[in-house]
Amino acid sequence: MNLLEVRGLTKRFGGNTAVDQISFNLRAGELLALIGPNGAGKSTTFNMVNGQLAASGGSVLLDGKELLGMRSRSIAHRGVGRTFQIAATFASLTVQENVQMALVAHHRKVFSFWRPAAALYRAEARQLLEQVDMLPQAERPCSELAYGDVKRVELAMSLAGSPRLLLMDEPTAGMAPAERNALVGLVKRLVEERNLAVLFTEHSMDVVFAYADRVIVLARGKLIAQGSVEEVRRHPKVQEVYFGTGKTFQAGGSGAAAS
Repeated sequence: MNLLEVRGLTKRFGGNTAVDQISFNLRAGELLALIGPNGAGKSTTFNMVNGQLAASGGSVLLDGKELLGMRSRSIAHRGVGRTFQIAATFASLTVQENVQMALVAHHRKVFSFWRPAAALYRAEARQLLEQVDMLPQAERPCSELAYGDVKRVELAMSLAGSPRLLLMDEPTAGMAPAERNALVGLVKRLVEERNLAVLFTEHSMDVVFAYADRVIVLARGKLIAQGSVEEVRRHPKVQEVYFGTGKTFQAGGSGAAAS
């Protein structure tokens, strides 16, 4: 059964149609890659699903309930988490404190001088850090971390709300190949362990082809292909969009698809 159903999703900016009636589904326990060249509409799609941008038309159903028209906070409390291209952590706080703050925000707790935030959700924060392999660094300030580790902290923060659907916009941007594969491999493990649905954009075709269960492809706001990795790899329109006619993706090869 589909957890997320997107139907005819559209966004217009004046006379420009950034996303043009796209439709796709996502099941729990599935890692779905959304790829496309610059200006394809990937981030715009994310922002509409997440409630940060009002859609011009269409429908976004989470477990049969409409999300369009809802605020981002309300969507988050329905079980939708999100990470961003640039990691959003507090550099001056420790790794554990960042995750605690995310838990405080999710539970809408108000803390006071007598019960500071540092006293709240310590055990829960440490459990999340263990899941993303960051527990040994729990007491380090985020300012001291390598970028790949900061992205793991952000992932733990996004899990604070126990999401059923996680949106990841360019999760490996700025990372070396080994870091990219480690992070997305971790996400793949969490998808299986938590029965989590993940929709992610990605510029590295190596990562997409190695980890995605299915792939959808946008070009100039239109959905031009969707299916398994092999189906999309061989799709003539996808070949044309990425490389021009006559060229193909090679198994294990890479291409670029920035947001």
